[in-house]
Amino acid sequence: MYQPRRIVGALLENVSRVIVGKEEAIEYALIALLCRGHVLIEDVPGVGKTTLASALAKSLDCSFRRIQFTPDLMPSDVTGYTLVNIRTGEEEFREGAVMSQVVLADEINRTSPKTQSALLEAMEEHQVTVDGVTHALPTPFIVLATQNPDAFTGTYPLPEAQLDRFFLRISIGYPTQEQEMEVLNRYTGQVKPLETLQPVCTAQDVVAMQEAVGGIFCAPQVRSYVAAIAAATRATPSLQLGLSTRAAIALLRGGQACALLDGREYVVPEDIQHMALPVCCHRLVVNPEARMKGATAEAVMQSVMNKVAVPVRM
Repeated sequence: MYQPRRIVGALLENVSRVIVGKEEAIEYALIALLCRGHVLIEDVPGVGKTTLASALAKSLDCSFRRIQFTPDLMPSDVTGYTLVNIRTGEEEFREGAVMSQVVLADEINRTSPKTQSALLEAMEEHQVTVDGVTHALPTPFIVLATQNPDAFTGTYPLPEAQLDRFFLRISIGYPTQEQEMEVLNRYTGQVKPLETLQPVCTAQDVVAMQEAVGGIFCAPQVRSYVAAIAAATRATPSLQLGLSTRAAIALLRGGQACALLDGREYVVPEDIQHMALPVCCHRLVVNPEARMKGATAEAVMQSVMNKVAVPVRM
């Protein structure tokens, strides 16, 4: 258990050199990495969404590509395309930007839904299919996506199928006045902190940690707890769309990662509760009537968690 915790601690410390006072957001992003999941970072402009994703990417000794999602971005720019070599007459595959271990999808909701959907297969099956030919993605593979809130000008809401493929969603938020002073101190020099980051974790380390998460024991009572939470969201009148089975698996997997980081070989209900909001809220769709009354996915999810019976530890 010690090795994964040591590596995650090193990653947390490294990213914290760039992102000040947001340890919880960084921890959630690292948990997604351990669970082979993808991260959606949603917040207003200028609070460090891209910086957080870039800092995590630079902390990993993995191949890295950044895709700037713009209105004119085409699906082939993401997945790649096939062309015919004039000299040989043979077809050749030209890799798209997604063919990398760490992909930063910057401002993902500023491109068209057609281009957004180019990531669906890659995020779920770790492969892309171009002109009928399937190409495997490297291992490990993680998408770190940033987006501005839907109400902002020039954004396209991500479809439910896309949102469900993100393991969790995190928000950074504005810093406190003291934290902002520290940011100003760090970023007023000639060298930006992001430029000084060095990798502290290899691709092999990431794969080993991901395998370790899968080995964490989960009792039937805890699995039943997760299933009950998912069922409760589907029966909640204020929700138009509850949790999918993929979401339930992600919630259980997140609990395993929490246990690993806490030095335990088993999952407890508190691990599930800790992961419930970041894993589940972005997958819920509040119906229009409830939304008009001020209901939010976070409030509804918290209400569900309060109502579902918590299993007693044996």
